[in-house]
Amino acid sequence: MKDYGEELFKGTAWYYSRYRPVYPSTLIRFLVDKFQLDGEGRLLDLGCGSGQLALRFTDWFEHIIGVDTEPEMLEEAERLTTEYRAGNMQWIQARAEDITPVWGDFRLATIAKAFHWMDRDKVLDQLHANLSSNGGIAIIDHYNPDYEPQAWQLKVNEIVRHWLGNERRAGNSTYTHPKEKYEDILSRSKFIRVENHRLPAYTYDWTIDSIIGNLYSTSFASKRLLGDKVEYFENDLRQALYGISSTGVLKEEMSLSVNLAFKGE
Repeated sequence: MKDYGEELFKGTAWYYSRYRPVYPSTLIRFLVDKFQLDGEGRLLDLGCGSGQLALRFTDWFEHIIGVDTEPEMLEEAERLTTEYRAGNMQWIQARAEDITPVWGDFRLATIAKAFHWMDRDKVLDQLHANLSSNGGIAIIDHYNPDYEPQAWQLKVNEIVRHWLGNERRAGNSTYTHPKEKYEDILSRSKFIRVENHRLPAYTYDWTIDSIIGNLYSTSFASKRLLGDKVEYFENDLRQALYGISSTGVLKEEMSLSVNLAFKGE
């Protein structure tokens, strides 16, 4: 497992909580149905970021723990917890690999757009030990190897490469997406049953401001990496995107993959 250092998402939390697309209600309903959630038990959300997904489940569990390595993310999660008046949330600064039996049993563990950063086999092994007998995990991701980017997305990628280089930066290293499919990793784990789903696609409307804010929420295009080039980067991006859409609104067809693993039949 590659070591990305301590500053992978440094300086991104403010943008993360405001500009990352919200997960659709279809995902929440899907997981509620699949795991027969009824307000009892505990949820563990690994790589929780600023807590947007975990906070969607406040009515479906007695207690929720969100775990992330980045203290700025957890500060945003605490802010949102207060804003939502959610009384059953707890935020822990730790790595996913730090799970111990001391944390107790969980009915469901979620990992949303974060599994690729983890020691995946180790995390699955530890999660298996911490889940209740009828528990399971849900690994959620927008990543789709067959997705063909739209013209405006190709232009964004081109501009990011121009200002930040051809290699995707990640902390003190560079990033490439894992080649092994998540379902294959799950299939060799201790979990008894594995299911792979892709939820129905939906349209997301981006504005140029939200595109820029979302880029600043990432590990590869944060303001910290741009340094004194921020203004030039934004001007370049705005000019290019207004050239594609005079309204400044750009659409994306999104879909979610959800890989499930159950501890029992």
